Amino acid sequence: MFSVAKEKVKPIISVDVDESEVVFQSTLNNLKEPFLFLKRQNQLFAYVILENHKRENASIDYLLEQAKSLESICHLSEQISLPALFQIIGEPFAIIKGEEGFPAGYIRREDVLAELFKQENKSVDLLKIILTSIPMGIFVLDREKRIINYNEAGLKMIRSTAEKVMNLPAAEIFSRTHLDQVFTTGKTLLNHLVIKNEIGILVDYSPILNYENEVDGIIIVAQDLPMVEEMAMEIEYIKDLNKDLHAILSSIYDEILVVNNKGELIRFSENIIQDFWKVDLNELIGKNILELEDQGLFTPSVTRLVLEKRKKVSVVQETKAGRKILAVGNPVFNEKNELDRIIIASRDITETTRLKSELQEIKKISEQYKKELDDFKSKDRFLKKLIYCSPKMEKIINQAKKIADFSSTVLLYGESGVGKEVIAQAIHQLGRRQVKPFLKLNCGAIPENLLESELFGYAKGAFTGADKNGKDGYFKQADGGILFLDEIGEMPIHLQVKLLRVLQEQEVIPIGSTTPFKVNVQIIAATNKKLEKMVEEGTFREDLFYRLNVIPIHIPPLRERTEDISLLAFHFLQQLNEKYERNYHLTPDAVNVLEFYPWPGNVRELQNIIERLVVTAEQPAIDAEFVSQFLSMGFENKKMKPVITRVIPLQEAIDHVEEQLIVMAMDQYKTTTKAAKALGISQSSVSRKYQKILHEKNIKIENFSGL
Repeated sequence: MFSVAKEKVKPIISVDVDESEVVFQSTLNNLKEPFLFLKRQNQLFAYVILENHKRENASIDYLLEQAKSLESICHLSEQISLPALFQIIGEPFAIIKGEEGFPAGYIRREDVLAELFKQENKSVDLLKIILTSIPMGIFVLDREKRIINYNEAGLKMIRSTAEKVMNLPAAEIFSRTHLDQVFTTGKTLLNHLVIKNEIGILVDYSPILNYENEVDGIIIVAQDLPMVEEMAMEIEYIKDLNKDLHAILSSIYDEILVVNNKGELIRFSENIIQDFWKVDLNELIGKNILELEDQGLFTPSVTRLVLEKRKKVSVVQETKAGRKILAVGNPVFNEKNELDRIIIASRDITETTRLKSELQEIKKISEQYKKELDDFKSKDRFLKKLIYCSPKMEKIINQAKKIADFSSTVLLYGESGVGKEVIAQAIHQLGRRQVKPFLKLNCGAIPENLLESELFGYAKGAFTGADKNGKDGYFKQADGGILFLDEIGEMPIHLQVKLLRVLQEQEVIPIGSTTPFKVNVQIIAATNKKLEKMVEEGTFREDLFYRLNVIPIHIPPLRERTEDISLLAFHFLQQLNEKYERNYHLTPDAVNVLEFYPWPGNVRELQNIIERLVVTAEQPAIDAEFVSQFLSMGFENKKMKPVITRVIPLQEAIDHVEEQLIVMAMDQYKTTTKAAKALGISQSSVSRKYQKILHEKNIKIENFSGL
């Protein structure tokens, strides 16, 4: 520490810049020191170095122009530390603080240095402190190129001592050529290796110039080679890293930009999007690319969005030329979580967008084709489920295909069990409404007081016990599709009026509401009653009948399409075999018996009989005798009438029916006597005709009894 001589401290003469011109001139005229201090609001803020010839007529404005800030001026107490000396050397004076910390005066730099040298013997050599504080080796040469000063770090680097180095010609250690070059040119030489006598150092030669710009000496700065090697290896590593990074950036398809936290472009990759920037990116280095958005070059700016949101941002930019650029901005934060860099990866997706649009269009067309193909497949699968071969059913199915393309109301006639619902489903599956709902409501199976709410729905709080949220009726649920009203003849008269309104106006009013809503529903009604007769009797509305009877279809009973009996029987039998893993089959005579049965219950009865046969049969082969046991139950033979499905000669038909009846009677009753009684002819006729049948079929008669 150095102490300050109090007699060297000069008083601070100051003037307030807001004072009057008179006070200012008076202070200036009485000032004997070279420094005038300026203050504002009683605080010192600047100083002016006054020259004698410029003191006269100097104004406050002039002094403010010449004023220098006090921020760099050192503020000292009476004791001066060594680091403070380095600050004092760079400024013309230092301010001395009083006991309370306020400026008490100032001391000039020359006085501080003079005091320093006076106290040198008591403290320390300042120059040696400076040289020792430098981590690199320092050697000072005079005009004769001799070493006149050094530091300890330098001695260690050249493996020598102070006695050997002091006044030693520098050429014995360093390059004579380089020393002569510096003295000749007066220029600095950097990064030169000195390797000799186990010495390995990197040196810089800097000239010491006098006021006449002549070389008076040289300062040699040395770095130990191991340190240099370490730095060189680190630099080489950085070079390799940069080379790898450059190679990576060059191989990336995207355009890569590096932007600082101000939005200024720092560097970019080799892959540049053509016709996007309109300028050479090298010209934009160091410039703010946010301005390019303001110029309308592209929009929006991903840099601006990242700066605002401080997170990863992806945007699609559109240029003036209509090109689309996908830009992804990633923020990079430093250790203080401050935004430091923004990495922007951009890709031209104009062609990709076009291809995507074309792909979506092709996909849309493909989906349309797929839907049409699925419709064809669905129709084909459904048609395969329709089991028939009779001309009558062929005609009905063809009619259903035509109806399916329209939304006309259809009325299906036919006995119970003939397959009216199957035809309704065929119209749904084969038409344009197949993707919409198909709902079925049996008008005779639902109590009259519930039928209306099921059909039309009800509003919130319509009646006690109703759902608090209301309920959609069948008409609304089937909107766009088909509503199949089975047993339409059972619908009450008051509901027939509401149904008529739906058919006429295509709108429905729920129970408890006055607001109608439109529906688009195709109605298919079915009945096993004669609606014309019901109209005459007044149990069915005439106007509703004509609304329903737009497309009437009569489905014949099974007894009128005998050709379908065997197909349906085999179909039902196959389903049951697959379901129960069985292998039952019908013998020809069993099929014969099934075809002669009148089937009052139609297809439904046939399906039930086949299931009954499968459940009760003990043998895989189901014959006529076993079948007859179930068909005769509760059936009057007098009601049986043979059905002829095609025109054949009369005698051939009579012979064919006679043969079937005799074979059936013998299979059932076993004796000619009982068979004759059942057939209503003589026993001898039965015996004769039966033997003839067996003879024609080459069947050997065993254990035949005529009794």
